Amino acid sequence: MSLFVTLFADLLVAVLLAATIVSSVRLSRRIGQMKGDESALRSTIGDLMVATHNAERAITGLRSALDECDRTLADRIQAAQACTATLAGGVDAGEAVLSRIAAIVSGARNAPSAPRPVEVRAEPKAEAPARPGPTPVAEGPNGERLGAAAAAALAMTERALARVRARAA
Repeated sequence: MSLFVTLFADLLVAVLLAATIVSSVRLSRRIGQMKGDESALRSTIGDLMVATHNAERAITGLRSALDECDRTLADRIQAAQACTATLAGGVDAGEAVLSRIAAIVSGARNAPSAPRPVEVRAEPKAEAPARPGPTPVAEGPNGERLGAAAAAALAMTERALARVRARAA
């Protein structure tokens, strides 16, 4: 019996040794795969770090462009406000001149006068409604001046209306 036990023990050791070799080969393959996966993972992490760095530089560039746009927009807004103030001053001055001309014309119309034709050269009108002609002014040292001023004021008024209508069209 001892021969069978010895033979059985040797056979058992041989089977266990073969199983150990097979499992060692499998473990070796898995370790090789894991090392391959590790290098792929390191490569992916490196690519991710490069992409992150590029994104940070792009964000910095965008921020500087945004700051430049803010400064440019603020400068343009200030220039537009200055232009608006200048235009408002021009409009106010124009209205003051028109009110003075209207006062001169109304003063000339209210003054007693003899009929006297005044020659006025008018620009062509764009379908303007008919306006009453200038009222004759009194003869005398100031009558001629008032008549000329009234005619000039009327001509300027009609030219201004024609320009306004042309702009509105």
